[in-house]
Amino acid sequence: MKIDSKGNIIVGTTAILILALFLVCIFVITTINYIESENIDSKSNDNFKYIIDDYKKNIEISGRQSIAEATDKVFKGIPVSNSEKEIKKNLDKKLNEKNKEFSEKYNINLQSETISVKTSDSPWKILFKVKLTGQKDNEKFSRIIEQNSSVEGLRDPLPIVKLTVLSGILTYDDTYHYGTALSKYMLLNNLKSPESYIEATAPLIIKKCPYDPYIHHGDPGVLDDCLNKGYFHESADGSCYLCRLEGEGKCPHYGFEVFIQTHTPLKEESISCSDHVVFNDHYTGEKIDPDDWNSLILDNSHRKKYGLV
Repeated sequence: MKIDSKGNIIVGTTAILILALFLVCIFVITTINYIESENIDSKSNDNFKYIIDDYKKNIEISGRQSIAEATDKVFKGIPVSNSEKEIKKNLDKKLNEKNKEFSEKYNINLQSETISVKTSDSPWKILFKVKLTGQKDNEKFSRIIEQNSSVEGLRDPLPIVKLTVLSGILTYDDTYHYGTALSKYMLLNNLKSPESYIEATAPLIIKKCPYDPYIHHGDPGVLDDCLNKGYFHESADGSCYLCRLEGEGKCPHYGFEVFIQTHTPLKEESISCSDHVVFNDHYTGEKIDPDDWNSLILDNSHRKKYGLV
C-alpha cells in the first residue's frame, strides 16, 4: 500500500507537470498568434492611415478646384444661389473619380460623401468635411475627414455677381476695371456722388495682406505697396468667400474686405471705398488726400483701422 501510495504520488505529480507544461504551450502559442494578429492589424492600420493621409491631401486640392469651378460659373453669368451645395456637387464628382483611382492604386473599395462646406475660422480657408468608408480584403474603416482649402489666388466673385457680366465691368491685369458699371449701380441705389467711382478699379485675385496689424498701413510707403499689390484684408464686416459667390456684400461670417480705388479729380464726399460699404453698408467717407486723383475715400473708422488718421 505504501509503495502504491508513493507510486500514485509520483504519477500524480508527473500528470500535474505534464498538464502545466501543456497549459504553458497553449499560452505561448496563443500569445504568438495574438502578436502576429496585432502585427497584421498594425500593418493594416498603417496602410489605412497612409491611404487616409493621401486622401486628405487630395481633398485639399479637389476642394480648391471645386471652389474655382463655382467661381468660373458666376464669371460666365450663371448665378450660384447656394454656394455650399454647388461646391459639394463639384467635390463629390471629383472624389468619385479619385475613389476609382485609389481602387486601382491600393486595391481598396472606397466610398465618400461631402458632409459640409463651411467658412472656417480663417476667411482665407474653406473647411470641408467628408465621410470616407473603405474596405480592403476583410478589413474595413470609416472616418470623417476634415480638411481646409485656401481661397488665396482665386478670383474675387463679389463684383461680377453684384453687377453682372452685362454691366460692362472688365477683368484684366489681375484687376477689376469698373468703367461706368459701378457708378450706374450707385446711381440706381441713390448713393452719394456716383460719378466719383467712374473708372474705379479693384484687385481681382485674392491675396492676403502681409501688413498685419493693419495700423501699419499708415507707415511710409505701406499703403502704396498694398494698393499696388492688390491685397485683401480680414474684416468682421466683410463677407466670406462662400457668401461672395452668392452676391452678398456682408454676411454673419468672418470675412474680408478690399479697397475699391477711385481715380477722380472730384473732392466731394462719397461712399467709403471698402467693398462691403459700397455693396452693402453705404456710409460715406472723404478722400485721404483731396488733391490726389488716386486717393482712397474712407470713413473715420476705416482710417483708424489702417492707421490713416
